[in-house]
Amino acid sequence: MLFNSMEFLIFFPIVVLIYFVIPHKIRYIWLLAASYFYYMCWNPKYAILMLLSTVITYLSGILISRANLVPNKLKAVKLKKLFVGFCFSSNLIILFFFKYFDFFISNINLVLRKFNFELLNPQFDIILPVGISFYTFQALSYTMDIYREELKPEKNFLKYALFVSFFPQLVAGPIERSKNLIHQISERHYFEYNRVKNGLLLMLWGFVKKLIIADRLAILVNQVYNNYHDYKGLVLILATIFFSFQIYCDFSSYSDIASGAAQVMGFKLMDNFKQPYFSKSVAEFWRRWHISLSTWFRDYLYIPLGGNRVSKLKGYFNIMVVFAVSGLWHGADWSFVMWGAMNGAYQIIGKELKFLFDKAATIFKVNRESKLHILLKIITTYLLICFSWIFFRADNFSMAIQVIKEMVMEFNPWILTDGTLYQLGLDEKNFRLAIIGIIILLVFDYFNAKQDIRERLGSCHIVFRWSVYYLTIFSIIIFGVYGLGYDASQFIYFQF
Repeated sequence: MLFNSMEFLIFFPIVVLIYFVIPHKIRYIWLLAASYFYYMCWNPKYAILMLLSTVITYLSGILISRANLVPNKLKAVKLKKLFVGFCFSSNLIILFFFKYFDFFISNINLVLRKFNFELLNPQFDIILPVGISFYTFQALSYTMDIYREELKPEKNFLKYALFVSFFPQLVAGPIERSKNLIHQISERHYFEYNRVKNGLLLMLWGFVKKLIIADRLAILVNQVYNNYHDYKGLVLILATIFFSFQIYCDFSSYSDIASGAAQVMGFKLMDNFKQPYFSKSVAEFWRRWHISLSTWFRDYLYIPLGGNRVSKLKGYFNIMVVFAVSGLWHGADWSFVMWGAMNGAYQIIGKELKFLFDKAATIFKVNRESKLHILLKIITTYLLICFSWIFFRADNFSMAIQVIKEMVMEFNPWILTDGTLYQLGLDEKNFRLAIIGIIILLVFDYFNAKQDIRERLGSCHIVFRWSVYYLTIFSIIIFGVYGLGYDASQFIYFQF
């Protein structure tokens, strides 16, 4: 069941209505049932995997907590490590089998082929369960929080199961922390007009980004990247730029709709995006992009590795490990590993060149607070990130390399005036709408960074306010990419 489907537009109001009508003490049971129904709409049998992960992490949390009561501290530590090890290994084995088994076998076969050995050909029909990376990491963060004694275990299994499966953010995040979400499950949530209105407005903006911008950009991006051998130069560059905004709108729209839906019911999810394309460095970009994942890796991988409290060389190694693993988390292909490694390398190079930049700024008396200087840093950061997106969008590593080669093989500025732009899947009207959509997105992000747009609207006259609401709804109806001959487009991050 997709957010951008008619089924969800029926499902969500029913869930909310019943949620506020039934007694508080059984609301979590209703939400748990709704969440499992929501997940089972994709593939009912894979709900068993989510339940298995839930049981393992729930029991591990109980056992780790009880180990703290063992009088012998050395034995207590060993028991805790044993339970954490079992919890992580069992969950990661499940994740590995369904997400990385084929990738592992194909690489083993690549090595065997070089030595003329018989290739492995296991007979498994493996389908990636939707959202498995998200709910697995969410459940494992709970285990680590218990292990670090930052949280007491949730005794009510059904409430914990709801934490793992909460339907708004179940299949594509944000990856919630137990310290933020679990306690909200037991809190009383009343129907509050302003909160519900703000939640619906956030959902509405999410639908704008998905249906008007992301899915329209996807038409051109798919046309060019699926036939990359037929295009060169600026066409591939344009498709890559479009993809940078497509993936931002697609993924952030899911987070907006998820956060908005949760807010309607009284839940507060963590922010997952904060105007990332206005970042002035790659490091800042990763503090603004997919925040729930980047902070997960920071807290549960980077810091345990030593973080920046080690030698410079070891610190750089830690950065590369985290970003390579982050790339692999996104997909089972070397192109994703390369994408992650590039973003890690960007940060290391930036740290190494900082001294030179500081010295040059002093020599040439550069005003680093000037708007021009800040704009140049934003553009530079965007171009670096945009280049790395090639490896993210390409089907595999070799395709990414070939796309880069095709980009530089020909300089063809005439495509800007000879009508080629309108033969890439979008006619002239839709191409212009795509450009307008990108501009609207950037303007919205710019002003939203200064003050929440919903707060601004709330202070406006009621006539203007409702005019904006209706205009937005009609814009989705008129300009949204949906309808006859169009299947509801999945969100990009569903594949992860």
